[in-house]
Amino acid sequence: MDLSSLGLIDVIIFIVAFVLGFLFLKLLSHFKILKAKANADDIIDDANKKAINIEKNAVLDAKTLAHEYKLEAEQEIKARRQEISESENNLLKREQSIDKRELMVSGRQELLMSKETELDKKINKVKKAEEELDNKINEQINLLEKISGYSKVEAKDELISLVHSQIEMETASLIKEAEEEAKEKAESRAAEIVANAVQKYSADQAGERMISAVSLPNEEMKGRIIGREGRNIRAIENATGVDLIIDDTPEIITVSCFDPIRRETARMALEMLIEDGRIQPSRIEELVKKARDNINKSIKEAGEQAIFDLGITKINKELVKLIGKLKYRTSYGQSALKHSMEVAFLSGMLAAELGEDVNLARRAGLLHDIGKAVDFEQEGSHVELGAKYAKKYGEHPFVINAIESHHGNKPANGVIPVLVAAADALSASRPGARAESMQAYIQRLENLENIAHSFKGVSETYAIQAGREIRVIVRPDEIDDLGCYKIARDIKERIENELTYPGQIKVSVVRETKASEVAK
Repeated sequence: MDLSSLGLIDVIIFIVAFVLGFLFLKLLSHFKILKAKANADDIIDDANKKAINIEKNAVLDAKTLAHEYKLEAEQEIKARRQEISESENNLLKREQSIDKRELMVSGRQELLMSKETELDKKINKVKKAEEELDNKINEQINLLEKISGYSKVEAKDELISLVHSQIEMETASLIKEAEEEAKEKAESRAAEIVANAVQKYSADQAGERMISAVSLPNEEMKGRIIGREGRNIRAIENATGVDLIIDDTPEIITVSCFDPIRRETARMALEMLIEDGRIQPSRIEELVKKARDNINKSIKEAGEQAIFDLGITKINKELVKLIGKLKYRTSYGQSALKHSMEVAFLSGMLAAELGEDVNLARRAGLLHDIGKAVDFEQEGSHVELGAKYAKKYGEHPFVINAIESHHGNKPANGVIPVLVAAADALSASRPGARAESMQAYIQRLENLENIAHSFKGVSETYAIQAGREIRVIVRPDEIDDLGCYKIARDIKERIENELTYPGQIKVSVVRETKASEVAK
């Protein structure tokens, strides 16, 4: 065999092998498919069997569950029927109870109706009895009116008048008893406190007086002060703001001005001009400025000295200046600064006697009249201005209240304001403290007597002891002993409400009955 025949055989063998392999694989695949189909049929058969079993079990479970539900439903229906039966029984019992109550209510209504009928009869009887009683009362009233000679209205007015008089007498009696009891308890202690305080303080009997006149070395000096065509006097008045009064009084020039500081500045400048001898407009302006500087320095020193003497600390600088200004302010001739210091000392002593804060009492006493330092410059009373400045510079509430209440403008809110008011009255009313004009003095006495004379039953009045006491004589046939106490109290209240006066005024009411016979 040659090579070509060998190659063909190999190719044929390869093809036959390929075909056989293909057929084998196909056959193997067919067997696998047949086996898979058989397995699938088995699985399906098993599934069908399981499904049948599940179906049977489900039907059995459903029947069992339905039987259980049926039993539960029957039990619930039975229970509901029992509840309904019990509710019906309860409703039946309630209906029976309501029926019984209705019977009872109807019985009570009948009873109430019968009682109302009886009550109406009784009311009618009472009305008839009241009418009969009113008729009898009217008959008695008419009979009494005929017997007494008074009408009903007149008798009523007479009774009211008698009751009013009796009440007044009882009131006067109570006032007398209360005053006597209060005096017994308070007089000894008050006298002791005031005496202890006053005896520890000593002051001049006469307060300082402001000098408003300048003495001249000779009459020629008047002409020099007036100057040619009055240029010097005009320069002085323009520079100081005062009026110079040059009259026939020998060797005296009067300085007139409402502002005490300007008046003092002019007085000091005049004295320096007289001493210097060079009286001309330029020199006048120079010395007036120097006098003003001296006054300001004096004000500061006076305020600081007052605070030092009283032992007061931590006070505003502006208040110190105002305190110093009080040196040049007077009231009835009394130096306002001396008066304020005196009130401060007395307030502190009274506070010590009562166990109160001595330093606060002195502070309130010193500042109680601080408004007088500016009342000639600003509108308002010295009380309003003083309270305003005390609030502005942060003073203690007791100090502010002491300023507001020491003349009774406002009520005192503590012990210290009361002590300051008492010290103020003591300082102002001590002998020689203040001077009063004759006209004002006479007017004050007349006002006292007029107030006392205005009361019914008063026959005579006398203002004695320089107006410190008013003595009232009443008619004994119109005013009884208890009425005297009532009149005294009423006069006291009128004086307190209507008059302004230093210190205190005693009211004495005198009732005297004289009986005389002549033996023959």
